Amino acid sequence: MAYKINNDECLGCGACVDQCPVGAISIGDDGKAVIDPDICIECGACAGVCPVEAPKADA
Repeated sequence: MAYKINNDECLGCGACVDQCPVGAISIGDDGKAVIDPDICIECGACAGVCPVEAPKADA
């Protein structure tokens, strides 16, 4: 159940990139955050710092 970014909400601010303890998040060519599901440890740190709640648990 890795997290995914809702691109319609993502501001590309990078707060989640800085907070991710395993480096699973980067900013893509479109300026939006991207989470690598193979690296994500599902800790929720990204969701906790996002000002617009773009990271969502992939159910």
